[in-house]
Amino acid sequence: MANKEKLFTEFTAPTTQEWLDKIQVDLKGADFQKRLVWRTNEGFNVQPFYRREDLANLKTPDALPGEFPFVRGNKKDSNSWYVRQNIVVNDPKEANKKALDILNKGIDSLGFKLPGKLVSKETVEALLDGIICDIVEVNFATCPRHSVELAQILVEFFQKKGYDKEKVVGSIEWDPMAKMVMKGKDVTPILEFGPKLVEALQDYPNFRCIAVSTDGLNNAGAYIVQELGYALAWGNEYLQQLTDAGVDVDLAAKSIKFNMGVSENYFMEIAKFRAARLLWAQIVKQYDPKEDSSCKMVVNASTSVYNQTLFDSYVNLLRSQTEAMSAALGSVHSMVVTPFDAPYEEPTDFSERIARNQQLLIKEESHFDRIVDPSAGSYYIEHLTDALAAEAWKIFLKVEEEGGFLAAVKAGTIQDDINATNVKRHGDAAKRKEFLLGTNQFPNFTEKSEGKKAKACGCCCGQADEEEHPFKAISSTRLAADFEDLRIHTEETKVPVAFMLTIGNLAMRQARAQFSCNFLACAGYKVIDNLGFKTVEEGVDAALEAKADIVVICSSDDEYAEYAIPAFKYLNGRAMFVVAGAPACMEDLKAAGIENFVHVKCNVLETLKEYNQKLGI
Repeated sequence: MANKEKLFTEFTAPTTQEWLDKIQVDLKGADFQKRLVWRTNEGFNVQPFYRREDLANLKTPDALPGEFPFVRGNKKDSNSWYVRQNIVVNDPKEANKKALDILNKGIDSLGFKLPGKLVSKETVEALLDGIICDIVEVNFATCPRHSVELAQILVEFFQKKGYDKEKVVGSIEWDPMAKMVMKGKDVTPILEFGPKLVEALQDYPNFRCIAVSTDGLNNAGAYIVQELGYALAWGNEYLQQLTDAGVDVDLAAKSIKFNMGVSENYFMEIAKFRAARLLWAQIVKQYDPKEDSSCKMVVNASTSVYNQTLFDSYVNLLRSQTEAMSAALGSVHSMVVTPFDAPYEEPTDFSERIARNQQLLIKEESHFDRIVDPSAGSYYIEHLTDALAAEAWKIFLKVEEEGGFLAAVKAGTIQDDINATNVKRHGDAAKRKEFLLGTNQFPNFTEKSEGKKAKACGCCCGQADEEEHPFKAISSTRLAADFEDLRIHTEETKVPVAFMLTIGNLAMRQARAQFSCNFLACAGYKVIDNLGFKTVEEGVDAALEAKADIVVICSSDDEYAEYAIPAFKYLNGRAMFVVAGAPACMEDLKAAGIENFVHVKCNVLETLKEYNQKLGI
């Protein structure tokens, strides 16, 4: 035992400089900053390693769970969250039947999306028949104009049932500014309903009624720091309006709920929720609430639709699973996992069951609900939390300088910012700077759409007259949509055959053939790989026998000078000729008439569109 106790004292911990010196040796002269330091989309650098000394000036590691500023979560004894599923209500009785069914399958939070025309006592009674609302969380989203009416009906229903007001948990997701941000509609007259809504539900401390729905920004492509910064400004706008109208600050703050998205950046998303609670607590504190508990941020997280794909759609399960893990470890209040088939159809019973089970898996089998803020003390995540908070605060202050969130929305600066990010991300996806597995990288060569078509995006508005939509709107399509449209068009028009003429150096020809197959299959081309040919004539003859529309020569840079031009001349225009790579002799090849090259610096999407055009597709 004595030897075990002395074990770690026998080794001297290396210093940071010693680590850096060792890394520099391993890099063999390469630039440390360029090779190993990651510049995030959020505006700060991430180092390849962190040590205790990196946290010396941070205050977040000293925070405690369940205590102000709540960076480590709102709870002290567990990390439990509500497993939520949303139901679109067309027929209240059918919606109730579905709700009762899924409550027996692991759900303990319901989200009813209710058209304004259906808001009535009869609808509420039919919807909640058999549902015990002091055990199950119930949430409602309806037309903002009908929200006060719905609140009054719910209060009457809760009183009739005799529920303990402290135990009724849920929300009415009243968020008129969401329509201004996402669709450009002028709903400013509806903003005056906010105080009335809060007043109607003031006796139910755990039933929130003012929503901040930044999940729409997430599904429009917003970077993490943008969603976080605008969420703070959005929430502060509602808080300011309520208190200006005479609502008590504690009541106002406890009425606000955040609906946020979760993207694929695993550790960054964990840090986002920690930073969000930290900053929101600081904002509310400036209003001098009587209770620190008023500073708690309540978040419902929904996994992203933006990065989901129509092709290879089961990969969406991998995306949403890591997103759900981020949300759970980030200590959210409740969570919705988006079904994997959401991009192209109304979710089926199977996909909804899988989505539920994704949460149940990490809760019941992996026990993510047992440990409060398990990421606390991680040098990396603590750094991300602090860095995200700093960058998001800059966005918050910028919005405040513009007159607040509402003024910024009317001016269109927020919409312009999100739209610019969406355009940039689509451009990055086109160049494979942002990967979508199964879509712009490693597509399934044999998969067909089988009639699947992308559903219309619900978060953007089409062209409309200025009178009806006086403000700018956020326009968005999923990140994979451009590639999917191209692939479906190819499939429905003509599927060209791309033949790999592999020759020369074994390692290089195999690597370039694999690259080219992946490249061309992104547009749905039929690709034919080969083991290798002895001569270019043999390879061209084999390609023509296979009725190839495209012949891709795959070899080493040095050998292209020998093989490419003879192959091009022998093919003699009987198919499109492509060189895999960007060899040093490229200008000589171009001078000989070769004009098509595929390599890592290509814009994959634009190149494939160009090939389709040349092939008459």
